[in-house]
Amino acid sequence: MRILILCTGNSCRSQMAEGFLKHFDERLYVRSAGTNPSEQIHPKAIRVMAELGIDISEGRPEKVDQYQNDEWDYVVTVCDNAKETCPVFFGKVKYQLHIGFEDPAEATGTEEEILEVFRRVRDEINRDFSDFYLKHIKSGKE
Repeated sequence: MRILILCTGNSCRSQMAEGFLKHFDERLYVRSAGTNPSEQIHPKAIRVMAELGIDISEGRPEKVDQYQNDEWDYVVTVCDNAKETCPVFFGKVKYQLHIGFEDPAEATGTEEEILEVFRRVRDEINRDFSDFYLKHIKSGKE
C-alpha cells in the first residue's frame, strides 16, 4: 500500500499523519510532501508526537514534484491550500482524498497555549487517520 500525504509546508500536519500511519503499520509505504515545503519539520510537531512515543525528528520537508510520476494507492491532502493547489499526478493514483486540519503553526498565544493547539491537532490527526487506516487499509476495502 502506497500513500502520499500532501500539505503546503510539509512541516506539521502531513509529517504527523505520516508518523501515525507508519506507527499503525510499518509495512505501509508512506511519504509526505508539500506544495511549498518549509526548511524543517516544526519543532513543536516533533515534540507533541514524541509525547506519544512517535519519533518524526528524522523527517525532512520535501517538494511534491518528486512524487508526481509515481503510482499511489492514496494521495491524501491535509490542508485546504494543498487540496486547491494539488498538482496533477502523471503516475497512477487510485484514490485522492481530503482530510483537512487546522494549521497548528499559525497558533498564537503563550508557549503552553500554542502547544495545546499542536496537541489538539495531533489528536485530531490521530483520530482521523486511525479511521482512514481501519476503513480503507486494514479492512482491505478501497
